[in-house]
Amino acid sequence: MLKSRLAAAFLAAAIISQSATLLAKTEGSLPVPTEGVLLEVTGKLIQSNVKDAKGPVAILDRSMLEGLGITKIETSTDWTDGIQSFEGPLVSDLLERLGASGTTILATAANDYTVEIPVSDFLRYPVILAMEMNGKRLTLRDKGPIWIVYPRDQYPELDDPLINGRWIWQLKRLEIR
Repeated sequence: MLKSRLAAAFLAAAIISQSATLLAKTEGSLPVPTEGVLLEVTGKLIQSNVKDAKGPVAILDRSMLEGLGITKIETSTDWTDGIQSFEGPLVSDLLERLGASGTTILATAANDYTVEIPVSDFLRYPVILAMEMNGKRLTLRDKGPIWIVYPRDQYPELDDPLINGRWIWQLKRLEIR
């Protein structure tokens, strides 16, 4: 009798575990990166793939970011000569995928340079997390592996010193606030 109760308890636990896994998959939970992590996102988000005492954390590798879709922007910058071609996912797609609900983002670079960016920038304009420039992957030496790029040539109001301060390169972390 005890053995059958234990077996039933184990079976029930297995079913509950499988149901929770299926539920998480249908809700769109994030997979674990299989390559080197390029970006960490924390703060007000629903989807994550790391448990942290401070709250949800999403760590993303190149293939996860590319899986959001790739957008191409051709624009000039204050740091390059002429028109450049940038490719990467839309920041708005990343925010949507993570279920972000904040009003500002604190973006941090590899050298710990930090800038606050209103979420409205990403909802109003097709701003990307550029991972390629002119068909070549961005590296730490050339403002990569991720550079926030605004389509300033398509939207003249974006050619502004305040906006230029938001073009953070060597991006490593976003905190949704």
